[in-house]
Amino acid sequence: MAPEETPDGPTGAARPVLLTVDDDPAVSRAVARDLRRRYGREYRVLRAESGADALGALREVKLRGEPVAAVLADYRMPQMDGVELLEAAVDLFPSARRVLLTAYADTSAAIRAINDVDLDHYLLKPWNPPEEKLYPVLDGLLERWRAEPVRPPDEVVVIGDRWSARSFAVRDFLARNEVPYRWMLAGQPEAERLLTAAGQGADGPRTLPVVLAPVADGCPEVLLDPDDTTLADHVGLTTRPRREFYDLAIVGGGPAGLGAAVYGASEGLRTVLVEEHATGGQAGQSSRIENYLGFPDGVSGAQLADRARRQVAKFGAETLTARTVTGLERSGGSRVVRFSDGTSLAAHTVLLATGVAYRTLEGPGLAEFTGRGIYYGAALSEVTSCADEDVFVVGAANSAGQSAVNLARASRSVTVLVRGPSLEASMSAYLVDQIRALPNVHVRTCTEVTAAAGDERLSSITLRDRQSGREEVVPAQHVFVFIGAAPRTQWLDGAVQRDDHGFVLAGPDLVVDGRRPPGWHPARDPYHLETSMPGVFVAGDVRADSVKRVASAVGEGAMAVMLVHRYLAQQ
Repeated sequence: MAPEETPDGPTGAARPVLLTVDDDPAVSRAVARDLRRRYGREYRVLRAESGADALGALREVKLRGEPVAAVLADYRMPQMDGVELLEAAVDLFPSARRVLLTAYADTSAAIRAINDVDLDHYLLKPWNPPEEKLYPVLDGLLERWRAEPVRPPDEVVVIGDRWSARSFAVRDFLARNEVPYRWMLAGQPEAERLLTAAGQGADGPRTLPVVLAPVADGCPEVLLDPDDTTLADHVGLTTRPRREFYDLAIVGGGPAGLGAAVYGASEGLRTVLVEEHATGGQAGQSSRIENYLGFPDGVSGAQLADRARRQVAKFGAETLTARTVTGLERSGGSRVVRFSDGTSLAAHTVLLATGVAYRTLEGPGLAEFTGRGIYYGAALSEVTSCADEDVFVVGAANSAGQSAVNLARASRSVTVLVRGPSLEASMSAYLVDQIRALPNVHVRTCTEVTAAAGDERLSSITLRDRQSGREEVVPAQHVFVFIGAAPRTQWLDGAVQRDDHGFVLAGPDLVVDGRRPPGWHPARDPYHLETSMPGVFVAGDVRADSVKRVASAVGEGAMAVMLVHRYLAQQ
């Protein structure tokens, strides 16, 4: 049966859609009736009796540019069950609330839906009376949906050169921030028409990439090679603080920063999180995290980061994206965070959760081909282009292993290059076992990359055997690098103490021979995660001697909030 629009309520394409799907026509009509009764004036209610019909309806809604507020899907449907439908719906409408319906309690279905599609609620049928069992649930879900920042209704269009490092950087920024976009190659007929309309025709000088950012009314706004802050401003991300003063300012949006933001905001602290690139950090780029507590079937880094982002927003913390922090100062009882554009924000306390960056390869041509065949991290926007290709993964930690397993699904072959004699020294055993079981994944130990070559794009790399010194040039078009962990803490010079590698010292590490750090004024030792500047804390990978795991980073973020409360109580 084709999707059916309910007859009640005023028409209007701008109304958000509520979609209910059940293969039992009587149940489907009853659900739609209950939805119309409560929400028919504000929402457009659609119903369908199969997963295929429901997906067809969602695609039509997307083409019309209408928002979808919620999808309610029965679990036990033929051909496509409710979890599979909700998973497909997430791809079309990531912000839509997701509700699974069952006729009886099915714990395994609920757990599967929570892991696979980040289920919002699980409802048992029948729910009479709806005033007690249905409407309170949907009222809360729809309230959260309305509270989320509204992004432009249409997709962003990015037009650029395939092997342009800046074009890759723009696409990677959008992908990591989960902003839908359409990628078009300059030279294609449709792309050239758009470029001409944007004043960047082929008959004159042009600046690429060109980003066409949708606006609420009128023609898209044309952005010529925008920086990340300009791009964020035009695609619905927040870049400017709403307040002048906060209780807690968090620098860095990885697991430690996100954990601190959730706990800080939920406990009533005026909280702001500042992230330079995209929330989630290195963990957010992981294709699959399988050893995180509570996710026995694993969870992608993007899913984990998205759930954390929504929790942060739910509790009212602000998230600023594409802001580069350049300084930290003490100003009386407040702490001032300074940005690269000359602006700043102030707070009672600051948490440093900047994580670490992958170290870069060094050698002839390696910097030149960054973004044009050599990528640091998972580079989510490039994975699809590796289908049926031979790719290389450089590194031996978990992030490298997760990337190798993910790339192996579509690539012809994956070669993992390891500087040391084995993977076991730095990679979890479950990942080592997975890699060994994949026939198209090969591991080369005691090997390093020393050079790269090519014309417009990467075409080859030079490999050096660290034992014999012998070098070999091999064809290569895609190299993903996961080597080392370098803290980017130069901006903290003169502000807080760091070790010889740049990691931030905290707590007991600051007390040497019973002496507190220079300039320390409180009549107490620094708290466990407190830096040499009172009221400034550190959590996660950027802390000296930390455990480089997602779970420990989240835990330290939560612990830091407890210490922030203790610090504020003494002021």
